[in-house]
Amino acid sequence: MAAVLFDFSGTLFRIESTDSWLRAVLTAHGLGLPEPEVAASARALEVAGALPGGASPERLPEALSAVWGIRDESAELHRAAYTGLARQVPLPDPALYDALYERHMIPAAWAPYPDAVEVLGALRERGILVGVVSNIGWDLRPVFRAHGLDPYVDAYVLSYEHGIQKPDPRLFKVACDALAVAPQDVLMVGDDRRADGGAADLGCAVHFVDHLPVSQRPDGLRPVLDLAG
Repeated sequence: MAAVLFDFSGTLFRIESTDSWLRAVLTAHGLGLPEPEVAASARALEVAGALPGGASPERLPEALSAVWGIRDESAELHRAAYTGLARQVPLPDPALYDALYERHMIPAAWAPYPDAVEVLGALRERGILVGVVSNIGWDLRPVFRAHGLDPYVDAYVLSYEHGIQKPDPRLFKVACDALAVAPQDVLMVGDDRRADGGAADLGCAVHFVDHLPVSQRPDGLRPVLDLAG
């Protein structure tokens, strides 16, 4: 392989838990709620699918159905979709909905999988190019820089910057062109069989990893080194 493309959320990084997400924002706003209320609100937000990178909505409100399908095509759509889901859950201050959205974009809300640096570093040593292809509505580059992974990435291709989202093969082609490699010489690694599997339509090889908490997936990326050759 001349290059490996990686998905972001659930592949190289994992978002914090919904409980941690909510508690961090409440603390930042100086809001002390009874413990049962915090736990219940966190659970309700998780069921609603309000945390980007977290669980999908168990029930998608009809009013959000149109925007949900194209949420990763722009920053505005992404914010509208996720703050809309969060607003299904009553919170003590209306400002918290935007604060929650802002929280999920900061590096502290994300943790790299334990073997991410090892695998990216090994690919760099072999002269294999690395790209990140993500369905997302914001700039994830600061997350990579803060956690020390940016030096190993040769190109970032983010859906909201191109108005195209996976599984559309055009987004993977943007990545291949950015790295100046042919699709048949590329491996796409991701956790979503539908979205990341779209790379196969362009002629890329595809490998899937499990979207698990960081503590439960210590070495899920290491098979990539064998596949990349």
